[in-house]
Amino acid sequence: MSKHLELQQKGEREVETDVLVIGGGPSGTWAAINAASKGARVILVDKGYCGTSGATAPSGTGVWYVNPTPEEQEKAMKSREALGGYLQDRNWMKNVLNRTYSNIHQLDTWGYPFPLDDNGYKHRRSLQGPDYMRLMRKQVKKAGVKVWDHSPALELLADEYGVGGAAGVFSETGERWKVKAGAVVIASGGCAFLSRALGTNVLTGDGYLLAAEAGANLSGMEFSNAYAIAPAFSSVTKTALYTWATFYYQDGSVIEGAGSQRGRSVIAKTLQTQPVYARLDKADEEMQKWMRKAQPNFFVPFDRLSINPFTDRFPVTLRLEGTVRGTGGIHLINENCETKVPGLYAAGDAATREFICGGFTGGGSHNAAWAMSSGSWAGEAAGEYALKLGSNAAKRNVNGISTTPIAAGWSKSNKKGSVLYEVTESVKAEVTPTEINLFRTEKTLQSSLQRLDLIWEELRLGLLANEPNVVRVREAAAMTATARWMYSSAIERRETRGMHKRLDYKEQDSSFHYRILTGGLDEIWVKPDKPLPQQEGVRR
Repeated sequence: MSKHLELQQKGEREVETDVLVIGGGPSGTWAAINAASKGARVILVDKGYCGTSGATAPSGTGVWYVNPTPEEQEKAMKSREALGGYLQDRNWMKNVLNRTYSNIHQLDTWGYPFPLDDNGYKHRRSLQGPDYMRLMRKQVKKAGVKVWDHSPALELLADEYGVGGAAGVFSETGERWKVKAGAVVIASGGCAFLSRALGTNVLTGDGYLLAAEAGANLSGMEFSNAYAIAPAFSSVTKTALYTWATFYYQDGSVIEGAGSQRGRSVIAKTLQTQPVYARLDKADEEMQKWMRKAQPNFFVPFDRLSINPFTDRFPVTLRLEGTVRGTGGIHLINENCETKVPGLYAAGDAATREFICGGFTGGGSHNAAWAMSSGSWAGEAAGEYALKLGSNAAKRNVNGISTTPIAAGWSKSNKKGSVLYEVTESVKAEVTPTEINLFRTEKTLQSSLQRLDLIWEELRLGLLANEPNVVRVREAAAMTATARWMYSSAIERRETRGMHKRLDYKEQDSSFHYRILTGGLDEIWVKPDKPLPQQEGVRR
């Protein structure tokens, strides 16, 4: 593998490569490894540190791992189709199941320490994030991929033929970088709007904005109102563990219905007027041991405060996880994970997950399977595409296509009370309240969207043009744009389907049995994708 050509002029490092991967989580690392397997030169840039940043790295996660028999795959696909509103695609689902099965066994070959069950068989349906991502970083390096940590991408580079690289900044030094590449894979994760959910601080929708500026579409952005239960004193969102919880009002009486499938709505309603408490009192001794082993980080804040969550009541809250546990993202035109823009690919939470989840998903499971599968496909396709371009890629006159003014300076500060801080808080004020984002009505959505449009207009006019923290400026712009796509799509879907709940349209409507596309920057557009075939169980 030939070395990357590096140039350093006037505080900017300019590099040529075949494939640039933006994001160092599961999908980004699988993309980088698979692009390199095609013989491509690969650079991976991560806003954080590849192997520790993102939602997977600090957590335990289940995996949609199913034995490749027709009976078991059929059962796995059918189990959540109704929950997702029948917006899934069986071909995508089968391919994800098959690729996930293959990739999990690849992890085994690489040395992932799968635990043994009582019968001595390896348990391959879950992964511990620290072990998983430490191994993935090791394999990325072994594949010859060049990793740039703390190097957020600020804009894509493009010409009339499509995307041809990206530019960004090295956070530690403020030095600018520019990578000219034959193909780019966006694997930068979803958007949790700086809600402080564990591992999501770097997930601000940056990839959505990059893709939209290049002309790509997004899909499923109405399925973006995922809220997770968390202790009020902790950032850890492990909602599955609350299956064994009883929820209480402040006076100690039980909140009926809070532990059901619709429990989060009940909890959200209650939190609007009073505190909510929980206790994991439905877990027997054996289950308690399993919980501590499967999700050790969940218990760290409890142990520090000398709280026993199995016997003591503790306050809980809801943390917005947006598209990280939603299903919306960059629209893909085929199973190579291509976007409509030549040379641009997307994977993981950055890409729409509707193909396998429809309008609903939770933590881990399908998400983890999608990340490793879509990452692999995007990397392989990007590598092949870039190699076909050959030396022509380096000769292209590509330029930055950012739509938001960015200052030439650099600073790490984002002081409370600054204009940047106020913009970020204003966006959060529109997406965080459950009375706007969870319990949706056209009136509240329209009002919020009007305020978000004004914020976007101010950003485009250069409100933050003199702000030296260029990374935070782009995050503010990305969060604003993401919220506008979310609410525009939510207004268009005049029904309740999946996690999208409309108080003014409480039933699922068969006339909306299609995915919704959106895009645009100054003017947001929304339109239906092609109608989906009717499936068993869909209301007519």
